[in-house]
Amino acid sequence: MSSPITYRFSFGPWNISEGSDPFGVDVRPVFPHEQKFALYRPLGFEGVQFHDDDVVPNLDGLTPAQIQAKASEVKAMLANQGLTPEFVAPRLWFAEQTTDGCYTSNSETDRAYAWDRTKKCIDIARALDCKAIVLWLAREGTYIREAKDARLAYNRILETINAMLDYDPNIEVWIEPKPNEPTDQAYVPTIGHAVALSYASKNHNRVKGLIESAHALLAGLDPSDEMAFALAHDKLASVHLNDQNGLKYDQDKNFGGANLRAAFNQIRVLEDAGYGSRGEFIGLDVKAIRTQRGCPVTDHLRNSREIFLHLVEKVRTLDNAFVNKCRNERDQEALELYILRHLMGIR
Repeated sequence: MSSPITYRFSFGPWNISEGSDPFGVDVRPVFPHEQKFALYRPLGFEGVQFHDDDVVPNLDGLTPAQIQAKASEVKAMLANQGLTPEFVAPRLWFAEQTTDGCYTSNSETDRAYAWDRTKKCIDIARALDCKAIVLWLAREGTYIREAKDARLAYNRILETINAMLDYDPNIEVWIEPKPNEPTDQAYVPTIGHAVALSYASKNHNRVKGLIESAHALLAGLDPSDEMAFALAHDKLASVHLNDQNGLKYDQDKNFGGANLRAAFNQIRVLEDAGYGSRGEFIGLDVKAIRTQRGCPVTDHLRNSREIFLHLVEKVRTLDNAFVNKCRNERDQEALELYILRHLMGIR
């Protein structure tokens, strides 16, 4: 019998929130970006999720040599802190050229900007010795369906993925699906769409998926089922665990904060598949509660990791023989009661 997996955890510096509130005053003061990395190890995290401009600020105005120099500085800083870069993602939703899409924009010059930014992102990942590029296709979609040719848009996304694979033969492309926000309806809204793009690419072994719990819930889907689908195809490169209260904006609530049973099932699926045995990270994409005071605020990260580890023990102490008995006898009520009692610690 193999030993239980010892999980590794990651988060992005954006998860230490600056406390801005779109509907009111700032709740928390700014915490300097460069000081965040010293907080990782004390919180029990070793992986860092990056946007390209988390590594190299204002990179659009820099030369390749300047980008390389700054990325090299960050690489040394990570080594000094004992941290590993999990992935780098091109931030393609703030520039004016990305207002109405990036790879799928109707504007040829805007698409050229997006491709140039993507190449710079890959260069930054290479400088960090990081093999993964995450594509969150934030503005690839429309507010009205007639605004773009959807078939052409999907072809353009696929062409970009193939171009990325050609640009660096060592990188992997991890697609992070989301059904909406900031667009009304996004292209590649689910992991099924991402897996289809993977198989359509010129090297599907290097194109995988990253599933965020809240994004699956926003699509009206169960995150554990989405993870199971990706795992069945060996396409789950990483996860962003959090929670979501309804079909609203992306809330990034603490893992298990809205639905503890759904969180349990996500871990159950990951455990059953041996996720993490090849070094995959458990990413926690959680934001501090909007009204939480303090600086820096990190309890949401510590708390989500703690809940994850508690639920791992719940999964590992599950009476699988009884679960299988209920399945075979189709005794749904007995299974339901057992799961609820187990989660509540009732014997």
